[in-house]
Amino acid sequence: MTSTATPQTTLERGEFRNEAFIDFTKPENRKAMEDALRQVKGMFGREYPLVIGGKKITTTDKIKSINPSHPEEVIGIFQKASVEMAKQAVEAAEHAFEKWRKVPVAERVACLYRAADILHKRRYELDAWLCYEVGKSWPEADADIAELIDFCEYYGREMMRLGEPQKLTPMRGEKNFMKYIPLGVGVIIPPWNFAAAIMGGMTIAAIVTGNTAIVKPSSDSPTIAAIFIDILYEAGVPREVVSFFTGPGGTAGEALVTHPKTRFIAFTGSKEAGLRISEQASKAQPGQKWIKRTVLEMGGKDAIVVDEEADVDAAVEGVALSAFGFQGQKCSACSRAIVSEKIYDEFLEKLVERVKKMKVGPVEDPTNYMGPVINKAAMTSILGYIHQGQKEGRLMTGGKHTGGDGYFIEPTVIADVDRKARIFQEEIFGPVLAVTKAKDFDEALSMANDSEFGLTGAVYSQNPKKIERAEEEFHVGNLYMNRKCTGALVGAHPFGGFNMSGTDSKSGGQDYLLLFLQAKTVSEKVGATK
Repeated sequence: MTSTATPQTTLERGEFRNEAFIDFTKPENRKAMEDALRQVKGMFGREYPLVIGGKKITTTDKIKSINPSHPEEVIGIFQKASVEMAKQAVEAAEHAFEKWRKVPVAERVACLYRAADILHKRRYELDAWLCYEVGKSWPEADADIAELIDFCEYYGREMMRLGEPQKLTPMRGEKNFMKYIPLGVGVIIPPWNFAAAIMGGMTIAAIVTGNTAIVKPSSDSPTIAAIFIDILYEAGVPREVVSFFTGPGGTAGEALVTHPKTRFIAFTGSKEAGLRISEQASKAQPGQKWIKRTVLEMGGKDAIVVDEEADVDAAVEGVALSAFGFQGQKCSACSRAIVSEKIYDEFLEKLVERVKKMKVGPVEDPTNYMGPVINKAAMTSILGYIHQGQKEGRLMTGGKHTGGDGYFIEPTVIADVDRKARIFQEEIFGPVLAVTKAKDFDEALSMANDSEFGLTGAVYSQNPKKIERAEEEFHVGNLYMNRKCTGALVGAHPFGGFNMSGTDSKSGGQDYLLLFLQAKTVSEKVGATK
């Protein structure tokens, strides 16, 4: 199944531009997606091996990826790798690094561009896999794949820039320059919520900079990772350079992180898991020669401030889309709306009316705006927070499991929430929005910053002075004015947060690839050699 977009095919790709999204209102695009959904459903239940050192490996114990809309459907069957296999993977990746780091930058970049072309051709199919495996609506799935294409294109251009010798201040009598060199073996631990974009973005950042990568996807989303890694092989990346590794995080995953030959870990996921990785990576193991580098993105408790001078209708739309897009399962999702008391009642009435129009159900049906949450454990946890929230505020709409056997939860709005309430402070990662009243802009900013996280935020106001204040005082890595707080685009909105939201890694920005490189300065005295 192919997309209608025309890919670029040469190494000289021109200026970067973001991938356009597919318009599913067009009959031809809708039919193509329906065809892709049928095609992909026919591939359910296949088994996918580990790939370690370029070799396919199977195990006795298996992991099943299921469809959260229809939990009886098995998307794919995967291997449960052991601690010993983790050690083998690191050793094999270290061996492959010695060759891959010497491959010219232009050749590594060409692999990314070819991968982007393949993603173009298979776009509808990949959208369909995301719909089934993680419960994304058609537009949400397509945005995920579009972002992955953007990462391939953007990081390719960035590596061409960084691959050149970097100019330094001239020194009389010397020839000096600085160059960037790769780190070594990287462990890539992506989340399930952006199962294509974040997984692929971290992986290609590691390999285009000359490192080797062991990709350990979430057990909720291994299929799209297996498919993407096959695309990298098809694009010319040697099989030894990228390993595909599935298994329990508490044993095999920890073995990857703690191995003395692991050089860096790129992780996106929960605060608790990220802190655990940071702690493990900080402990030098016998035979370890370096301080391990960690690139961590660990979630958020994101707020949108709605000022009395805001366009209320625009704010309602922005909050609703930010809170309930992909069932609120984005680290950037709005989970706190902090609203001026002067417009609070008007805003709340319009918000509830808007949210009640959001249809929930299986995402193969494009009329459903919201699909399922990722698994049964998530559903249980979210419903527990809703129960707690009803004690801490006023339930305005939603609050229940819906839709039969799938993991569906109604979009839920809880009003009059105190700033110290659990649902105001703790990351829920589901379709639950806490709405809180602020007496003025000072209190609104204070509430917005009253969090251990600092990832995204937004302010709706038409007062330029308040916008300027927010720019200075709202402590988040990605701040948006008069627009929703989700939907960061590669190149336009480098993404990463402060505090417990992670290491502010700024994926999709000019600094990001530097996290996978180290700088080496070379100075030569002129005339000293013959």
